Amino acid sequence: MNDRLNSSDVSSVGVPTTSLGLILQRGGEELILEKVSDRFTIRPIDDISPKQLSQANWGSWCRSIPKAELALFTVAPPQLDKAMSVARASHNVAFASHVYQIKDNPAANIYLTNQITIQFASWVDAATINAITTKFGLIQAKSVPTLANTFVFLVSEQATENPIKITNHLISLPEVLVAEPNIIVHQQHHYQPRDPLYPQQWYLNHKGGNQLANGSHIFVENAWDITRGVRSVVVAVVDDSFDLNHPDFQGSGKIVAPRDFKENDFLPLPDEQETSHGTACAGIALAEENGTGIAGVAPGCALMPIRTTGFLDDESIEAIFDWASEKGASIISCSWGASAIYFPLSLRQRAAITRAATRGRNGKGCVILFAAGNANRPINGSVYEQGWEKNIIKGNTKWLSGFAVHPDVIAVAASTSLNKKAAYSNWGTNISVCAPSNNASPGMWFQQTGYIYTQPAIATAISGRGMFTTDQVGAAGYDPSNFTDNFGGTSSATPVVAGVAALILSVNPDLSAKQVKRILEETADKIVDLDADAQLGLRYGSYDENGHSQWFGYGKVNALRAVQAAQQLRTVMVSATRQIGGQNHNQVAIPDNDLQGIKSAIAISDSSLIKDIQVSVNISHDFLGDVEIYLIAPNNHLVLLQNRTLGRRSELQATYTVESHPILQQLLSLPANGRWQLWVIDRVLQDVGKLNNWELTLGI
Repeated sequence: MNDRLNSSDVSSVGVPTTSLGLILQRGGEELILEKVSDRFTIRPIDDISPKQLSQANWGSWCRSIPKAELALFTVAPPQLDKAMSVARASHNVAFASHVYQIKDNPAANIYLTNQITIQFASWVDAATINAITTKFGLIQAKSVPTLANTFVFLVSEQATENPIKITNHLISLPEVLVAEPNIIVHQQHHYQPRDPLYPQQWYLNHKGGNQLANGSHIFVENAWDITRGVRSVVVAVVDDSFDLNHPDFQGSGKIVAPRDFKENDFLPLPDEQETSHGTACAGIALAEENGTGIAGVAPGCALMPIRTTGFLDDESIEAIFDWASEKGASIISCSWGASAIYFPLSLRQRAAITRAATRGRNGKGCVILFAAGNANRPINGSVYEQGWEKNIIKGNTKWLSGFAVHPDVIAVAASTSLNKKAAYSNWGTNISVCAPSNNASPGMWFQQTGYIYTQPAIATAISGRGMFTTDQVGAAGYDPSNFTDNFGGTSSATPVVAGVAALILSVNPDLSAKQVKRILEETADKIVDLDADAQLGLRYGSYDENGHSQWFGYGKVNALRAVQAAQQLRTVMVSATRQIGGQNHNQVAIPDNDLQGIKSAIAISDSSLIKDIQVSVNISHDFLGDVEIYLIAPNNHLVLLQNRTLGRRSELQATYTVESHPILQQLLSLPANGRWQLWVIDRVLQDVGKLNNWELTLGI
C-alpha cells in the first residue's frame, strides 16, 4: 500500500493544492473550472415539494434536477457564500454545492452528483482499494462493465471534500489510473429550422425540380427494389419523445422495447405542450409503408423509441446504450448532443458507447450514429469568436463534441437539396458521411439564452428545400397536421443514414458495425462544394488524398450502392486454412506531443483474402495514457486498436484479435497484400516512450 494514504497532505500531481477544487478530471483531460457566482445546488435529505423549496430562506428556487435529486437556487452574487452556509446548516439538506462552468465556455452549467468513477491499476487488490476509498469517505456502489478494476463510488456524509477535490487527490496516487466525478450537463435542445413548407420527400428520390440539384437525394427507390427493410433489424431512435399513436408507426412488430427514462416507464409519449423532435426523426428513418402518409428510408424495419432524461450524466448515457444493446437494437440513432461548447466524454460514457458498438448484436456491434450539430463549428477544433449575443462566447474558443468524435460513432453532417453544405452543419476530420437535409442559419441552444444564432450573421440568401416527415397527431407539434415540412438540421440527416444502415443489415445481418460504417463511407457520393462558407469564409468542400472532406466526410450516403455492397459481402465466413504475417523489430522513439506520431511498416506479398487478423504490440512509455495506437491497412483504412485508457502503465505487451477487438472485423475480406503500418501517437506533453516491436498475423 502507498504510504501516502496515511498522509494528510495528499495533492494531485500537476494540480496546485489551491486549485484542487477548480480542475475537472474528464476524458483524460484536466479542464479548468470557474464557479458560477449567482447559483448553487442542494440535495434534500427527504422529498421536498416545489412549494417548500420556493419558501426556503437561502435563495430563490429555480428548478429541480430529478436525475441527481438536486434543487437549483439562485442568489445575488454577494450573498452566495452566506446562502450556501445557511443551506448546509439546514436539517433538510444533505449537502450544498457550487455550480461550475468550464473556463472560456460560460454557456454550459455543470452540476455535481455524489458519484465518482475510479479505475485502479490491474495490480491493485481489494484491500488497497478499500483503504484508499475509506480515507476519502467513499462507498462502493457498483463496478463498470467491460472496464477492469473500475468502480463507481458514492461520496458519503463522512467525506470532508467535494467530488472534484477528491478526484484530484486520487489521480495523484500510483494505484489510480482514472478518477472522474460524475457531472450533469443539460442535453442541448433540438434544432428547429425555419424553412418554408415543401410537401414531398425529395431527399429519398427525385427527378429534379425547384431547388433540386441532380443527385442530391439518396437513390432509395432502386435500393427498395432489393429490400425495404425487415422487422428483425431494429433501429433505436434516442430522442425527446415519440407520438406512438401516429398512423405511420402502426403495424405488426413495428414498435420494439419502448423506454421512457424521463418518466421511468415504457411509454415515451410527448408531454402536452411538447414539440416532439423524436417523432420527426423516427418518421424519416422508419415511417411504415401503409398506403397513407409517408415512407421512411427503411419502412420495413422496427422502431425502438427511447426517451432521454434531458441530462447527460454518466448513468443516463449508460442507461440509454445498455437498454438499446440488451433489447436487441441493430442501430442507435442520436440526433442530439451536449449543451456545451467543449464536452469530452467521461470514462463511463465512452465505455457505454464502446460496449454497445462492440458487444451489441451478439458481438457484431450496434451501429451508432450521432448528429454533428448545427452551429457551423468544428466538432473538434478552434475558432476565434466575436459578436455573439451578450458576448456569451468570445475570443479563441475550443470546440469539442465528445459524442461525435468517439471512434465507434458515425458522425453525420448535412448537405442540401442543391448538393451544397448546409449552412449550419458542423464539420471536421471526424465526420464520417453526410446526408440530405434542409438549409438554415447556424445556431445552438444554451441554458441561459435559449436558441441563438452563431456569429457572424449570414448576409446572403440561404437556399435549399426542407424535409418532410411525421409530426404529432393533431394540432400539437411543429405543424397543425400529422406531418411537417418544417424540419431539418443534422438532426434529420442522421436518421436518413440510420435508415440506410438498416437497409444494409436487412440484406446482410452478419456484417459487423465497423463493416457497416465502412460500406457507408466507401459507397458514398463525392459531392463537391467549392464555394466559401457564407459565415466563416472556409473552403472545406473538396476531398483530401484519402477521399475525405471536412464538410461531407467521405460523401453523401447512397442507399443503392450501400445495399449492393452489403449484398456482395454476404458470404459465409470460412475458417482460415493457413497463416501469414511478419514482424518489425526496429525500435523507434515515439515523439512527444506530436500528432504525426511514428509509423512502422510490415509488407505482405500474399493477395489472399483475410479471414482472421491479430496484431501484437510491445511499447515502453513513461505514461501510456498519452498514447493512441492505430493499424493502417494497405488500402489506407484506419483502425483504432488502443485509445488513451492505459493510464499510468509504462509497459504494453498486448495482442489485439478479432475476438478481443471486434473493430478488426472491418478488415476481414480485404486482400492481404501490401504495406501494413502501425501508427503510434503521443498526444500529451512531457512523458516519452518507444515502440520496441510489433507483429502482424493474418489468417487466410
